Amino acid sequence: TIHESVVFGKNSKPAANNYIRAHSIIGDNCLLGKNIQIGSNVSIGDNVVIGDNTIIHANVSIERNVKIGMNCVLFAGSRIGTDGFGYAPDNDGSWSKIPQTGSVIIEDDVHVGANTTIDCGAIDNTVIKSGVKIDNLVHIAHNCVIGENTIIAAMAGFAGSAKIGRSCMIGGGAKIGPNIF
Repeated sequence: TIHESVVFGKNSKPAANNYIRAHSIIGDNCLLGKNIQIGSNVSIGDNVVIGDNTIIHANVSIERNVKIGMNCVLFAGSRIGTDGFGYAPDNDGSWSKIPQTGSVIIEDDVHVGANTTIDCGAIDNTVIKSGVKIDNLVHIAHNCVIGENTIIAAMAGFAGSAKIGRSCMIGGGAKIGPNIF
């Protein structure tokens, strides 16, 4: 069932058995798999791919060029593919924004907690590997890679380009510095 208020961009259409609630917007050239559930007020940017059996709760924002695998769950208010925090100093002491041209790849069987933010990559992609479980209020910065079956508790923060191995357990409130491997 697709609510009559849902807006689809050019070349975007749902596959079989999708359920999309009121006031959601799907951008241009999006590919939605089968049996997807999308809550109300969800915003999906252009060129997004979402795999079969994925559930996206209300008020989620998915930016352009994001790829989400099968059997994923994105809880309310999560933000996927937001611009990374990239600035360079100018000669006058001000800061210039560095364009963030990468994206986010979320593999299969990933859960993303409520109000969690996963930034797009600055150049390369930010990657969340299969089986990862992320609690509420987690921030994952640009170019991070989170290894398979890792679990991350609430309010953890990952600075840019951190790489986490497989089957790790990250405690609540943990802070991972930049370029940590």
